[in-house]
Amino acid sequence: MGTLPNSSDGHAGGVVRFGGQERLPAFHIMTKPVGPLCNLDCKYCFYLEKEKLYPGKSDWRMPEDVLESYVRQYIEVQSAEVISFAWQGGEPTLLGVDYFRKVVELQKKYANGKRIENAFQTNGFLLDDRWGEFLAENRFLVGLSIDGPAAMHDRYRVDKGGQPTFKRVIRGLNTLKKHGVEFNTLTVVQRHNSQHPLEVYRFLKEVGSGFIQFIPIVERVAEGTGPADLALVAPGAPQPARVSEWSVEPLQYGRFLCRIFDEWVLNDVGRVFVQLFDVALEMWCGLPASLCVFRETCGAAMAMEHNGDLYSCDHFVYRENKLGNIMESPLESLVFSPQQVKFGQDKLDSLPRYCRECDVRFACNGECPKHRFIRTPEGEEGLNYLCAGYKLFFHHVDPYMQFMASELRHQRAPANVMDWIRLRDGKDNEKGRTGRNEPCACGSGLKYKKCCGRNS
Repeated sequence: MGTLPNSSDGHAGGVVRFGGQERLPAFHIMTKPVGPLCNLDCKYCFYLEKEKLYPGKSDWRMPEDVLESYVRQYIEVQSAEVISFAWQGGEPTLLGVDYFRKVVELQKKYANGKRIENAFQTNGFLLDDRWGEFLAENRFLVGLSIDGPAAMHDRYRVDKGGQPTFKRVIRGLNTLKKHGVEFNTLTVVQRHNSQHPLEVYRFLKEVGSGFIQFIPIVERVAEGTGPADLALVAPGAPQPARVSEWSVEPLQYGRFLCRIFDEWVLNDVGRVFVQLFDVALEMWCGLPASLCVFRETCGAAMAMEHNGDLYSCDHFVYRENKLGNIMESPLESLVFSPQQVKFGQDKLDSLPRYCRECDVRFACNGECPKHRFIRTPEGEEGLNYLCAGYKLFFHHVDPYMQFMASELRHQRAPANVMDWIRLRDGKDNEKGRTGRNEPCACGSGLKYKKCCGRNS
C-alpha cells in the first residue's frame, strides 16, 4: 500500500549511534511550500492560525533559493536510494502547476542516481485537467481530503465564504481518476462523522478510494490568548484550555474504528486498504509500526515552513519547537540536533506507568504526544486523550490480527480471515454459543446482533 505521508506518518525509527554520535537512521519532512495559506476555511483546521507565527507576512510562496537549497540538502543527507518528498500546506495547489514543474526539475538536477518520489496532499478544490496531466506524468501520489458524504464533509470543510465544498472536491477526485493519478483519501474523524462509521466507510469505497486514512482530530482551545496569540495550544501549555467542540470523543473514536473494522475484516481484506488496520497488523506481526504515532520514540517526521524554518513535528509548529532555518544551518545539523533527539526520546521517557503496564502498549505506545494531556486513573499526567478508544479498538481486533499474523508467518494470505470468520460464526451459531440479544463482547454497549454479529 502506498500511503501518503501526513502529519501522523513518518519513516520513524529509534535512536541509533553512528561513530559514537546519536542520530536518527532515517527522517521525513512534511514540506509547506505555501505555509498555512489555504483557499478553504475548515473550521477544525489546526494549521491556518500558524500565520500568526509570521506577523506581517504577505507572500507565502517558498522562494526559489530556499526551494533549491531544500531539494539539494534533502537528497544529499538521505542515505536511502529512494527519496520521498511530501508537499502539503495550507493548500499546495495555490502555487500552480508551473511551480511544481520547477520542483521536479530541481529534483532531477540533484538526484545523483537516486529515485525521487513525490506525495502531494490537497483539498482537491483546484484540481483540473492541467493538474491531472502533470500529476499523472510525474507519478505523484495524491492524498485527497474528504470527510464522507456531503452533509458530513460540508459540516466543517467550507470555503472562505463559509460555503460547502463537497461538489468541488468530488470534481477534483474525478479529475484524478480520469487521468489515472494514484490517490488515497484522508478522512478527518471529528465529533460529527464519527457517529456514522459505516456510512463514511461505504461512501469512500463508492467514490473509488482503495486506500483510506482516518485521522482523529483532537484540539484544545486556550481559555484566553495562548503564546503568539495562537488559540490552539500544545499539550504542555500552562494556560487553561478546553477540548474543542469538533474534537472526536475517545470512546466514540474507538467504536468508529471497530464498526468499520468489522465490515472490512469480513468483506474487504486484500481489496480495500485502511492504513490503521495495516499498521495494526504490522504490530501484531512483531514489526515496528510504520506510523510514527505508534512507535516507542518519534522525532523522525518533521515539518518545514515556507521560509525554511524546520520544526520538530507537523503537530508541534510552535516557537519552542523550532529547530532552526535551513538557510542558516545545514539541514543535517537540525535534523540530528540534540533538541530533536530529545524531542523524539521524550515520547518514551514521559510515558505514564499506566501505559507502561497496559496489555496493548505494544500496539499503542501512548500514541501521539500531542494528545497526551489528561491524567491516568492514579492521577499521573501524560495519558493520551484517546486512550479509551484505542484500548477498545485494539482489544476488539486482537483475535483477527492474531489469525492474520499467523497466516503471514505461514506464507498464506491474510484475506483468509474472511472465510475463517464465516466458518467460526456459523459453527458458534449452530451450537448456540452466541446470544444474539446479549451485550457484544467488544464493549460497544450494543447487542451482539447489532454489532459484531450483524453479518453472521
